[in-house]
Amino acid sequence: MAKKDNISSSVIQRLPRYYRFLNELDKEGITHVNSGELARRMRSTASQVRQDFNCFGEFGQQGIGYSVKSLTKEIENILGIKNRYPAILIGAGNIGTAIANHLTFENRCFKLIGIFDNDENKIGSDVADLTVQSITNISEFCKSNYVETAVLCVPKTAAADLAEQLYNLGIKSYWNFSHYDLKLLYPDIVVENVHLSDSLMQLCFRIKNNTK
Repeated sequence: MAKKDNISSSVIQRLPRYYRFLNELDKEGITHVNSGELARRMRSTASQVRQDFNCFGEFGQQGIGYSVKSLTKEIENILGIKNRYPAILIGAGNIGTAIANHLTFENRCFKLIGIFDNDENKIGSDVADLTVQSITNISEFCKSNYVETAVLCVPKTAAADLAEQLYNLGIKSYWNFSHYDLKLLYPDIVVENVHLSDSLMQLCFRIKNNTK
């Protein structure tokens, strides 16, 4: 697999969708797919599909297309899906509990190994086969376990102090639901921000402007 630097964020954002569609094709018993069919599912163009894959190497064969299983494996390698990064989740409220219970971290390159909260009513309860620990245990836990990623499901007001603590513990990657801009203070981290309200407003815009 060839690797190129400076892959655009738009290409990276499309890779999980390719991966999802390829898995659907595999379940349908389809062994090969061409760029036109992938483009149809992606609502894109065949040229865009080929350009995206060319960022990483030559995967298809002229006249045959792409092997569904081989291309799925290539995208798994590109995304690092099989790496199983150890992760902790902080905030066992509604969002945090839903994420822990309904997302299979092991199938998305993460292994959830700890859940933390500061609410005495939540500490000691079980979520996703893990016992919720006191947030005061984070430092000891991270020092005893090789934690690479933190999922932040805490209010924005609590995120700043928590982020500083986690950063000082060596955690440099975050799935951030807090609406706090971690990159402002820690430019060397990797962060994926999730703004549910932004997504709802985009849906609102699309409904308002739907001409169908």
